[in-house]
Amino acid sequence: MTELDRDTQHKTISWVDPRPQAAAALTMSGLDYLQAMIDGQLPAPPIASHINLELASVSPGVATMMATPDESHYNPIGSVHGGFAATLLDSVCGCAVQTTLPAGMAYTSLDLNVSFLRGMTSDTGRVTAQGRVTKPGTRAAFVEADIKDAAGRLLATATSTCLVFTP
Repeated sequence: MTELDRDTQHKTISWVDPRPQAAAALTMSGLDYLQAMIDGQLPAPPIASHINLELASVSPGVATMMATPDESHYNPIGSVHGGFAATLLDSVCGCAVQTTLPAGMAYTSLDLNVSFLRGMTSDTGRVTAQGRVTKPGTRAAFVEADIKDAAGRLLATATSTCLVFTP
């Protein structure tokens, strides 16, 4: 057994086929859809398994998520990859926009501008991200978001624009 084999760790990722859930999303308001996910009536999206993500709360124009970085999120220099924060910020921005949508409407990210303020490691523990719609719209919505650690220290911020459309 080599040194690499001895140090190898494993992580199992499980998910539910997201296609039926995505179709159901169009039959209810975005706020009701996300609340059903929080209440356990609908499964979490597959990305949640990859980054230990939990949708914690939603209200009109606001979404809050929590995630826990671990070593499986590390980059080659021994810290959590910036993609972890970017994925969390993109998710919370999108969900904040979704809370503003009526049944039959959808969104997709057009851009995401991330500022990394502090690094994360597995010792950072659970982080909280909040997305807030700054301007809802029928064609585009604008959002800001941040990630904080348990002590309230700001780790990253983002702004995003989402396209709003009828599928």
